[in-house]
Amino acid sequence: MVPTPIGNLADITERARDVLSEIAWVAAEDTRHSAPLLKRIGSRARLLAAHEHNEEQAAARILELLAAGESVALISDSGTPAISDPGARIVAAVHAAGGRVIPLPGACAATAALSAAGFSHPHWLFYGFLPASAGERKKALNDLAGLACALVFYEAPHRILKSVADMNECLGSGRTLVIAREISKQFEQICRMPLGEAADWLAADSMRQKGEFALIVSADESAREKATANSGIRALELLLKEGLPKSRAVRLAAAITGASRNALYEHALAGEIK
Repeated sequence: MVPTPIGNLADITERARDVLSEIAWVAAEDTRHSAPLLKRIGSRARLLAAHEHNEEQAAARILELLAAGESVALISDSGTPAISDPGARIVAAVHAAGGRVIPLPGACAATAALSAAGFSHPHWLFYGFLPASAGERKKALNDLAGLACALVFYEAPHRILKSVADMNECLGSGRTLVIAREISKQFEQICRMPLGEAADWLAADSMRQKGEFALIVSADESAREKATANSGIRALELLLKEGLPKSRAVRLAAAITGASRNALYEHALAGEIK
């Protein structure tokens, strides 16, 4: 599993370059797209197509090569294969056949965008592409609305305005949105704003609607606070069961989880009263 650059060709890792330069076979999402990259790094690997429309056939061919003692590198058009790209069914087939799957770390738009978002949430959920139809997209967003984690999406330019409008409606205008556009490319742009202002920001300049998008929405704060409080209570109860004095257990539970010390102390007192 070999990640390829999502923009700047210099993003390719030394290990990925070595593998692609030395291996005999490369399974690629689009052989025409990948051929120039392989030529640039001096690879003479033979290409075979492995995209969403032929993944089962590609898996069978790859298993034949592995059975013959060959090694195969799997790549997508950009980024990490099988992450909102084809490849997962091929990987599952190799596992089922007892083959070895070796993942190489590397370029991924989701983690690159998240690192530049500035959110301190301890948890995040990668959703990938939202459904294309408005009804299914809104249903998906409503299902995600109450989660106590940052939400990471990919989106295509022709749907960006509709998706952001639906996010505003379903997730709430007060949440923060980070728009990461064209990551690692010449016109990279990363902007952070209230979700309620995003549609106007995009509409103000048609160039802002072009390219490949990663969108990160901040966590639902009420859900996040509730999750933190619940974590604190669980930690407190475990510490009390271990026989720690109430004041020390409260102090440790608050330090570990970030929950309110006063609220934890009140919970400890309420437990004593019961």
